[in-house]
Amino acid sequence: MPRVRFAPSPTGYLHIGSARTFIFNWLYARHNHGTMVLRIDDTDVERNTEVSLNSIFDGLKWLGLSWDEFYRQSERLDLHQKMAWQIFASGHAYRDFTPAHQGDEDRTGAGSGTWLFNSDARELGAEESQRRADGGEPFVLRFRVPRHEARYIKFADAVYATQSKSVNDIEDFALLRSNGAPTYHMASCADDIDLKISHVIRGQDHLTNTFKHILIFEALGAALPTFAHLPLLIAPDGAKLSKRKHGPVVSVMTYEAAGFLPHAYINFLCLLGWSPKDNREQMSLQELIDVFSFEGINRSNAVVNFSEADPIDPKATWLNGQHLRTMPMEELAPIARERILAAGLSIPYSDAEFLVVVDVLRARLATLHDFATLSRAYFTDDYEMNPTALERLNAPGARESLRELGVRLAATSEFTEASIEAELRKLAEERGLKAGILINGSRAALTGQPAGPSAFHVFTAIGRERSIERLQKV
Repeated sequence: MPRVRFAPSPTGYLHIGSARTFIFNWLYARHNHGTMVLRIDDTDVERNTEVSLNSIFDGLKWLGLSWDEFYRQSERLDLHQKMAWQIFASGHAYRDFTPAHQGDEDRTGAGSGTWLFNSDARELGAEESQRRADGGEPFVLRFRVPRHEARYIKFADAVYATQSKSVNDIEDFALLRSNGAPTYHMASCADDIDLKISHVIRGQDHLTNTFKHILIFEALGAALPTFAHLPLLIAPDGAKLSKRKHGPVVSVMTYEAAGFLPHAYINFLCLLGWSPKDNREQMSLQELIDVFSFEGINRSNAVVNFSEADPIDPKATWLNGQHLRTMPMEELAPIARERILAAGLSIPYSDAEFLVVVDVLRARLATLHDFATLSRAYFTDDYEMNPTALERLNAPGARESLRELGVRLAATSEFTEASIEAELRKLAEERGLKAGILINGSRAALTGQPAGPSAFHVFTAIGRERSIERLQKV
């Protein structure tokens, strides 16, 4: 059975790219009846914060996806150091006593020009190395990347196929810093080995790290996991989505605050860089579990569409509306009730009536917020008139006719969609008006909105007394 892991660093809120990585790991584990491991990579003490850690938990809690095992790297430092010294003992690492400069303990070839290794440190004899260490001289423990052979590190990525890199392009990277703390490479590999992670599913920006990680696995005599790297999420301008640059746009909780359903948002994130073979878009969580595979993951980066005016991707909004309209009413009604009451509104319906009203309303709504905003008139008499709705209410003959309609409805004993429609059309004919003028005008008068459910649905949902009262006040 596969064992997968999600290993976020608590240095900020839950990024939507990180959330997608968790989801893909989770789907793979559940599809294959495997184990989902949550491991907090919190060895970067200077950047880690409890606020960030809590925000990660909040984001995952909102998504409603559980994990099977939980670990914190900061509680596993002994393991990391033990494995690092095991690598040293086997001759695959050496002490580098070079005085540290700013940022060079973990420097990489990409960030430090053509630097690959310090020949003096690398060739230092074992006795001299031990003598200097015993004398208290600080050092960095570096991996001894093989230099004497024309070797390429290769692996078969489950998404990007065969990947290859010459050892001559890999620097002697740090395993332990001068204070003894493990680097990301050492801690991550040590934990993956110890926790028996079978599949490492992570962002494509980690692909270049994999060559170093393979060297660590080999030096420790450990079996390699299957690597699967995911395409990145990018902004409309092609830039990588960044917490620093794009702010709340890339936070999972922005969507929670905007009234999204968790399973609809999971569905949206899955479609950023993955698709089922039948090109479906709306899928339940179980359907996602059933069809998820690496074969459906794209190699090209996925664009999250947003603007300065609106941080929400329109595709996400559309998809959320689709889920609102199709999810079981017994699941939606309690959520809608909670949103309505949280907005300070009341619910003037019996439980049975409320189900009918919610079912009518959801046909035109996109988010949960819409129950307390666009649908506010169903739960209070204090609602605003949309400018377009006001235009329809101000159509020639509309107000006077709507007041008369209220009088006639008050005089009838029947109050059904059919009886209301018959009375409205009869009145329109008598006054020489198009029925649409009274239909649109009544919807505007009753809800303050220019569009929504069928106007005759609106009458019965608002109720006899409130409908008549609102018509007579136009």
